[in-house]
Amino acid sequence: MPRLFTALTLPEDVRMWMTGLRGGLRGARFIDAENYHVTLRFIGDIDEPTADDVVDALSRIRRAPVTVRLCGLGSFGNKKQPHAVWARVEPTSELMELQADQERALQRIGLSAEARRFTPHVTIARCKGATARDVADWLTLHGGFSAPPFVAETFALLSSRASVGGGPYVTEDVYPLGLARAA
Repeated sequence: MPRLFTALTLPEDVRMWMTGLRGGLRGARFIDAENYHVTLRFIGDIDEPTADDVVDALSRIRRAPVTVRLCGLGSFGNKKQPHAVWARVEPTSELMELQADQERALQRIGLSAEARRFTPHVTIARCKGATARDVADWLTLHGGFSAPPFVAETFALLSSRASVGGGPYVTEDVYPLGLARAA
């Protein structure tokens, strides 16, 4: 079974806006624009019966559409070895509540709680060979980044291959926000 996670996908105009951030960071592997997303809940490698339970649990979530604003940049890792650069997603109450609903729904079906605190972001690049100085310089150059806000009217269940970060991702299911789910 592929690795599963839930996410908000970005509309094409926002993805294209973000492509202006590509390049200029030595040792970075930039994510393809079609794979930009906001991870809501990492699920991981699970068996088919559990995947069916996940699909059912997610289909029961009812939330209004969420306005998403990307503003600012950051990095994950430590001072010696950064491992990713990302665009900050404003942590609105609507976004945080959607993520919390998913966390509760997945725990109810027996999945372990997510160990990491939810930090809404869109990964731009993985930094296998970039130094802390390289990342600091890149962040300084692009630090004023913001993109036009958009309204997420769905969230998706996505899958990826276990050994590859940054895509390609497969959309396994899509869940509407603000509407009753069709049977």
